[in-house]
Parts: sequence; structure tokens; C-alpha cells
Amino acid sequence: MRRTLLIAVMAALCLLQDAHAQKQQMRSNGYPINQVNFTQVKVKPGTFWGQRMEAARTVTIPLAFSKCESEHRYDNFVKAAYTLQHPGHEGLKTDKWDVSKFMGFSFDDTDVYKTIEGASYVLSLAEDAKLKNYIDSVLDIVAAAQEPDGYLYTARTINPQKPHGWSGTQRWVKEEELSHELYNLGHMVDAACAHYQATGSTKFLDIAKRYADCVCREVGSGNKQACVVPGHQIAEMALARLYLVTGDKKYLDEAKFLLDFRGKTSIKNSYSQSHKPVVEQDEAVGHAVRATYMYAGMADVAALTGDTAYIHAIDRIWQNIVEKKMYITGGIGSTNQGEAFGANYELPNMTAYCETCAAIGNVYVNHRLFLLHGESKYYDVVERTLHNGLISGMSLDGGRFFYPNPLASNGQHQRQPWFGCACCPSNISRFIPSLPGYVYAVKDLNVYVNLFLANEGTLTVNGKKTVLEQSTNYPWDGDIAIRVKENKAGIYTMKIRIPGWLRGEVTPGGLYQYIDNLQTGYTILLNGQPLTKSGELPQPGSDGYVNITRKWKKGDMVTLHFDMEPRLVKAADKVIADRGLVAVQRGPLVYCAEWKDNNCDIAATIMNQHPIFQTKQVEIAGCPITMLTTRAQQLKQDNTGQWLTEQTDLNLIPYYAWNHRGKGKMRVWLIKDLISVLP
Repeated sequence: MRRTLLIAVMAALCLLQDAHAQKQQMRSNGYPINQVNFTQVKVKPGTFWGQRMEAARTVTIPLAFSKCESEHRYDNFVKAAYTLQHPGHEGLKTDKWDVSKFMGFSFDDTDVYKTIEGASYVLSLAEDAKLKNYIDSVLDIVAAAQEPDGYLYTARTINPQKPHGWSGTQRWVKEEELSHELYNLGHMVDAACAHYQATGSTKFLDIAKRYADCVCREVGSGNKQACVVPGHQIAEMALARLYLVTGDKKYLDEAKFLLDFRGKTSIKNSYSQSHKPVVEQDEAVGHAVRATYMYAGMADVAALTGDTAYIHAIDRIWQNIVEKKMYITGGIGSTNQGEAFGANYELPNMTAYCETCAAIGNVYVNHRLFLLHGESKYYDVVERTLHNGLISGMSLDGGRFFYPNPLASNGQHQRQPWFGCACCPSNISRFIPSLPGYVYAVKDLNVYVNLFLANEGTLTVNGKKTVLEQSTNYPWDGDIAIRVKENKAGIYTMKIRIPGWLRGEVTPGGLYQYIDNLQTGYTILLNGQPLTKSGELPQPGSDGYVNITRKWKKGDMVTLHFDMEPRLVKAADKVIADRGLVAVQRGPLVYCAEWKDNNCDIAATIMNQHPIFQTKQVEIAGCPITMLTTRAQQLKQDNTGQWLTEQTDLNLIPYYAWNHRGKGKMRVWLIKDLISVLP
């Protein structure tokens, strides 16, 4: 009897342990596929992405911190702290303490949070005591501005009687318009989670949790709660991340509330995607950054709760974006009216908005959809956006920025050292150092190799360690070597993404198509030998990956070669702005013609019907660039007004590298069909 009881108790304990383990596992990943954390992947210096990350570390992040000082971002926290310590002080009656007179935007606090987030990713790469101490000193300033109940929003706390004009007379009353209280929360939480993951310190996390707890108490559908949803989304994805870090389900519940009540509160506006409930939406509309942050939050909450209605809605919206509303650069948001998505196929080039923040949001969404569905098409969009429309937003030296990223210019566009609305430079300063977290993913005994860049990744497969090293000069050439440096995981499947651009698919859904007759391919060798006895090349499965399953040994080497031929691309006929035009792509890189490299008028240059390209190694802003050269036709008018053409050389550079050498003409789309463009 006693033995039977003991066995029963032990069985019950095992069930409890299993349930706890399952709960822990859910909290640690949420998605069917696990992202390999940014702390586990080290990008090699001096490489394509190593140079980008070094520029962010040495230039962009220090610049962003200096702007927090010179643009009075820190002062806002200091003033809020002073008011908390001296309530009703005499200064509140003066114009110097009228927030609308000195604070640019109600979301200025987020510049501090985003810069700390980027710096935290940097701390995960290498120990930097000076940077760590500086962040700690900033966090002291931030913490002092937090109200006793956790509320932290300097636009109101500085002077509750004269807050920022966007903030309203009471907490939350203008949240669905312009207050950005929950937007501030979202960036704070994201930064705090990154800081905790990178350093192990809870200093920032504790501040963020107190504000999140305040929001959970005050914002919701209950009695005496403010039933509002974010006017600018990001709190949803941040609260889901906070749940994963802390295990406290109230944060996940709050994230779901903020999504479930969208379209059900007093303000219904397509600009902020509140025109209808999120599960009923099927088209990308409104402000592109708000939209993508919301879609990313929907994916997070769907993964953590199993809400399939969210997933179906995001799938519909994703299809609308990639098939009708995405630029060849991966940029999204075609109009400056509301920094928004336009109508289907409305993709102008000269006036393309393509905000840098929207490109970051596009990566967030597609990365999450991959984690949900495991299909390479989402990473095809990630790769395209990363190599083109995203890094174009930051100069090669890390010190100048684009807010919009147009695909054509007559010289009216120029990178700026900073912006009054500094969301884009501070956003890219946090994103670039997070890139290592996008390279690999794991599901059960499957290891996904999603991005190709020189790095060393330490992965956990079935609870055991495996270390992979990539050596490559990608995207300049298509040679990639993946070496197993260590493996304690035994047998697993290495899933290698075969990019869509290599398989004849420019973008998923066919919005862009190749028009040349080139046949490009790839080779894969294992330890110098074909993968099959017959020597046949393994084809990717329906998910877009080639699978190699074996008991991996230290020193095993997978070598890849991707053909890197320049290709001509056209847009669907419904894209009026691109009719009769072609773009050039080589590997994942979209190219453009810029005034500095050409003696012809690039706006009146016609591509040959069957151009032959040569590659040439040059430098722009001290960085190596592969330039493409070809012969083309210059369109001119003679003295009688007759149109004629003459031979000319045409030089092309990667789109992300334009506008480093002064202002002038630039074109991604070049004339191919003369009849369609002549007046």
C-alpha cells in the first residue's frame, strides 16, 4: 500500500515537473521554431555585416547618445524627476516648464530607450565597461523620472498642468491620437529586455516592469480602466517579449487586449489600423510603421496563445504586401501622406517614402512569419530588405541617415546628420547590432541556416551544443563554407535556404519577375563531395530548404556556390510607375545608376536589349563595392527636335550605397522600352 502510494506521488510529481517544463519551454520560445538568440552568434569583423555593425558600434550609437544630450532628451527625465521631488514648484508657472514649448515630440523619450537597446546588443558582442557604466548612469536618470505607481512619461510628468500638447489633460485620454504613452512603454520594454539578456542586470528591466504593471492596472476593459488601444503600435510585441522574459502572464494578456479591442474603441481610423478588428483586416493600410509593428505583435501573441484567427489575418495581409505593395528594395509605404501604404500597385519611385523604420518593421513581420510557418519565402523578403531598403537608411560610416528611401532622385535627397523626429536613426542604431539574432533558427532536430554572412554561432539542438562557423564574402560572391566546429547534438538536419532570387523568383507572389533568359544555379558539397552517390544536386523542398541529415562531426564542411549573375527585372504591368523600365539585381543586391559614376544623363539612358555586364571592384566611403558596368544608349534630341541615341557606358552601384558623394540624379528603374516612355 505504501509502495503504491509512493509510486502515485512520484508520478504526480513527474507530471507537475513535465507541466512546468512545458510552460518553461513555451515561455522560452513561443513559436514552433526557435530563434537563436543574438548573444549566441558572433559576426566576424571586417566583413560586409561586420563593417555595418562596427559602424553602428563606433559611430551611430555614440552619435545617438550624444544627440540625447544635445537635444535635451536626458534633460526631460531630469525635469520630470525634479517635479516629482518638488511637487507644485514655482517653475511650473513659467514658460520654461511648459512642455509644449521645449519638447519636440511626445515620444522623444524613446530615443533614449532605442539607443540603450542598440548599445545592449553591442555589449553582448564584447565586454565594454565604459559603455556599461554609461548606460547605468543613464538608467539612474530614467529611474528618477518614474512616478510612484510606475508611470513613466516625461511629456506629462514634467508639468501635469501644462503637458505636451499631444498628451491630453489626463493619462491615456489621447492615447489613440498622439500621446504615444504606450509607444513609449513599448520601446522601453524592448530595450529593457535586450539590456537584461545582454548583461544579466535587472536594473532597466525593473523600471520597465513597473511601467508595464501600471499599464496593466490602468488600461483595459474593466471598471475604472481606460479602454484604449495604442495610437502607435509596438507595446503589443514588447509586452509579449516581457512575458517571455519574466513568465508573468498578465503582460501577454495585456498585449492581447491591445489587439483584440482594436476597431472596437471610440476612434476608428485606417491610418492607425483601428478601422476594423485586427482579425477582419486583409489589406495593409495606413501608417506603414504602425502597421508592421502591429502585425509583428499579432504574430507574437498568436504564437503564444494559439489564436489562429490572428495568423490567418497576418497571412492575408502579408500576401497583399508582397504581391501588391512592396518595392523591389523591400521598402514599404509608398506615400508621404501619413507615411503610409498606398493603393494596390501604387509604387512611385521619386516620391517613394519607404521609411527606414518601415523597412525594420518589414523584417520583424517576415522573421516572425518564418518562425510560425518555417518557409523560406519569408526570409527571402528579410534578406531583400536587409541588403537594400534597410541599410540604405544609414550611411556607410554610420553618421548620416535617410528617413525616406526613394528609388529615384534628381538631387533633392540627401542624407542628414540627424532629424528632429529622430525615430529612424535611433531605430537603425538598435536594429543593426541585433542582426546576429536573425541568422539561425532551430526546431527539434532541424537547424535552419537563413542568412549568409561570416559568423560563428553556438546553437542548442535537442538540449545539446553545436557550433557552426560560416566563412563567406557574400553578398559580393556566392561562395559560402559552413564548418562544424563542435557538435554534441549527434544527428540533426541542417536546413539550408536556397534564396528565391537564385531559384528564379525575384519576390514571392510575382510582383517582380526576371525578363532575361539566364539560367542560374547552385552547387552543394559535403566535405568536398556531392551529397548523393549519383552526384545529382539535391533540390529544395516545398519549404525552400535543402536538407542534409547526418551525425555531424567536428570539421565537417558544407560548401555552397550560388551563381551571382546580374539579372534584369521588371515589375508587374499594374505598377504604372515602372512600365517600360527595368531594374538590375545581382544576388540579393538591387543596383542603381548614380550621377557620380556616369557621364550620361541616367534619366534618359536606355538599357540594351541584351546587356552584357562586367564587374569592377571600387570603394565608396572607404568600403569595398562591386560595381556593374555595361554598354547602353543615351537618348537625346537633335536641333530639329528629333530623338536619337548614341552609345554610352553605364555604371551601377548597390542601391544602399547611393548618395555618399554629393547630390545628383539616381535611378533604380532604367528605361528598357523606349516607346512606353517617350512623350
